[in-house]
Amino acid sequence: MSVAMDLTVANTVLDYGDRALLLQFGSTAEVLAAAAALREAALPGVLDIVPASRTVLVKLDSPRYQGVVRHRLRGLRVDTDAVETAPPGGNVDVVIDVVYDGADLAEVAERTGLSTAQVINAHTSTPWRVGFAGFAPGFAYLVGGDERLAVPRRSEPRASVPAGAVGLAGEFTGIYPRRSPGGWQLIGHTDAVLWDIDRPNPALLTPGMWVQFRAA
Repeated sequence: MSVAMDLTVANTVLDYGDRALLLQFGSTAEVLAAAAALREAALPGVLDIVPASRTVLVKLDSPRYQGVVRHRLRGLRVDTDAVETAPPGGNVDVVIDVVYDGADLAEVAERTGLSTAQVINAHTSTPWRVGFAGFAPGFAYLVGGDERLAVPRRSEPRASVPAGAVGLAGEFTGIYPRRSPGGWQLIGHTDAVLWDIDRPNPALLTPGMWVQFRAA
């Protein structure tokens, strides 16, 4: 059953300087639902809507819109279950082929009590959804996968993780778009290009998209 939520009652709305509002939530699922509702509402003076793990930043054109938008939020209703279902019609937006040969695959199996084959199956059998982007251009935090794959970050981050490495950290999975330091548990790699400035939209994965991983 879907549950409607009043943003000003169920969550905290804070002034973020004088040209933005910061909305706080209890989960990434609520963030996705709220961001979608905000885009559909087309509130006056809103320049951008930026989701993160537990917050949505609403950037405004000028200080005069801060009170107006805050007032309009009082009537905004959000279906908090909307982002927790499977993709519409079962059709994902992107399929990413992965070679499951990551340096931490065996450790992830040990931590989860699964075999390596079961880890791979858990990662590929359930569609993931892009919750938000950050860390580096093209890096997306994907949520909604098999709960058994929730593992902590490495106690000692690597100084260099290759581009295309697929990792797990907490509730998230993600792909390193370029070589960089990183502390995620690496389970495989992909040749997919996560960031390309020559594409109309440089980022392959953007918030709200559904993603299916496939063992190559």
